[in-house]
Amino acid sequence: MRYISNTSAQQKEMLGIIGASSIEDLLVRIPAKARLSRPLNLPRAMAETELVRHLQRLSGLNAGADDYACFLGAGSYDHAIPSPINHLISRGEFFTAYTPYQPEASQGTLRSIFEYQTMMAELTGMDVANASIYDAASSLAEATQMAHSVTGRDTLVISRGVNPLYRQVVETYVEGPGLRIKSAPLGEGVTDADALRKTLSKHTAAVVIQYPNFFGSLEEVRAIADIAHEAGALLVVVADPINLGLLTPPGASGADIVVGEGQGLGVPMSFGGPNLGVFAAKQELVRRMPGRLVGATVDVDGQRGFVLTLQTREQHIRREKATSNICTNVALCALMATIYVAILGKRGLRRVGELSTAKAHYAARELTKIPGVSLRFAAPFFKEFTLRLPKSPDRVIKRLLKDRLLAGVPLKGFDRAYKDCLLVAVTEKRTKEEIDAYAAALAAAVA
Repeated sequence: MRYISNTSAQQKEMLGIIGASSIEDLLVRIPAKARLSRPLNLPRAMAETELVRHLQRLSGLNAGADDYACFLGAGSYDHAIPSPINHLISRGEFFTAYTPYQPEASQGTLRSIFEYQTMMAELTGMDVANASIYDAASSLAEATQMAHSVTGRDTLVISRGVNPLYRQVVETYVEGPGLRIKSAPLGEGVTDADALRKTLSKHTAAVVIQYPNFFGSLEEVRAIADIAHEAGALLVVVADPINLGLLTPPGASGADIVVGEGQGLGVPMSFGGPNLGVFAAKQELVRRMPGRLVGATVDVDGQRGFVLTLQTREQHIRREKATSNICTNVALCALMATIYVAILGKRGLRRVGELSTAKAHYAARELTKIPGVSLRFAAPFFKEFTLRLPKSPDRVIKRLLKDRLLAGVPLKGFDRAYKDCLLVAVTEKRTKEEIDAYAAALAAAVA
């Protein structure tokens, strides 16, 4: 980068203090070929009001979920967000809070995390949940490391129904300890139980499935749990906690570790993040869990209080005893989820699940009435399903943008075997009118 030559008096004074005659002297170690040989192509400086208008014009070029009917999914969903969430998280004591190392000054933050942990444990059907991790992908990667630590085995069997993006993060994590990954193939949209059984061995640390899986299909968690446990392996289930208000919790079906993406619990899509990684496990595995855990206790006066009970990361304990190098939890997103679940309650969460699955099945019926459009899999699905299209999904998506419809996620980029497929998600926010408009626009696009 080339800097302007007319250095101000203040800059010259600062440069003189460090013994440099110009800013160029600070850049001598950067090779010339790596430096820009011309001025930056920036517009002229603007007044504040003019700059605001300019940024608003740029913002208007974005295709946001609030401006379009959004049928996107694959891990990030357009669920309704109750208005109190934004008001509460914007309070200074939450908005500026970082890691609550000093419990005497952080009881509010610690209490909110404790409530979050309780809610996630109840939703997943597990004994204990941690204070959160970055997102579902990192939660899953940490779970596979944990399974290796618990069992002492070095092989992971991951269903083809697990989100491919999550799998990529796992592949990165396992390079260090040298773990091996095997794939369990799909049958009719769900993990093939017979093929899975043949894949397992005495070296298998964990079986990983997703429920509902990446294609929206509902896995038989109990059957897969039995297969995994017969081989001495742990079962790791990736689940979307907002679905668990209606679906059977994985913990009730034999899961040993449950991870997932909590973005749907009141966290905006925000063009891809930040997200909320849920992590829960059986009680006997608690000391192998990554991250941190908030617990309830009493002080010297017998008053109830909250503290960081477990902090099993490298910065807090001896490195050889650390379970993870995860450095923090996403406390603000976890707070959003806590408020969301508290507002909706058990009946509200169930209603979200009922509306989502009913609308998804209505959409699937209407869309598959279109000649050439069909469901890719026959397995039962929840709020997301995979369509096979007679024309390129990429072209269809581009065509439907003109009708202000975000039609779904094309699967060609994940697996060429699904190059003619589109992943469609339908949440409780979608209306009958939007679904009917989608069906009409899709019919025109593939005609």
